[in-house]
Amino acid sequence: MFIVFTSSWWALVLRGLAAIAFGILAFLWPHITVTVLVFLWGAYALVDGVFAIAAGIKSYEKSKRWWILLLEGLLSVAAGVLAFVIPGITALVLLLLIAAWAIVTGAFEIGAAIQLRKYITGEWLLALAGVASVLFGFALLINPNAGAIAVVWLIGAYAVLFGLLLVALGFRLKGLVSRSHPMFPRTV
Repeated sequence: MFIVFTSSWWALVLRGLAAIAFGILAFLWPHITVTVLVFLWGAYALVDGVFAIAAGIKSYEKSKRWWILLLEGLLSVAAGVLAFVIPGITALVLLLLIAAWAIVTGAFEIGAAIQLRKYITGEWLLALAGVASVLFGFALLINPNAGAIAVVWLIGAYAVLFGLLLVALGFRLKGLVSRSHPMFPRTV
């Protein structure tokens, strides 16, 4: 693996630069980024639905529950089509799902912290994480437009950080390649 990474250090740098560019664009055009993410999800839902329909039809004679795959595929295709036809509603629904997920997982984290206090100290950290999740979920529900922008900015910040780390790693590996080392042949 070491030789693979060192011989293709430039690919890591290019991946990093692409991630940085994506992150910057997410900050510059957050509304477009939300729409693009909805369209990507819609494309995924369409493809997933088509494959589920095909699997359902193919298993018609082999399984009594073939219709479940068929139904799942039809729902997935319908969701994908809706994402393209009314992307604003799809973005809102996805955001509401994120909000609900944050609230539910936060509540479970708080409950787990209460149970953990019987066994460890410092359980308050998990409780605090749970409170943060619940507050995040409610903040998304209160102001979904700002929530969508915040999610895009988080994705953008992650992409920039990830890209910077890949670029740094790539140049570090380039430095290893440029030194004579008996472990791997000089390829660059």
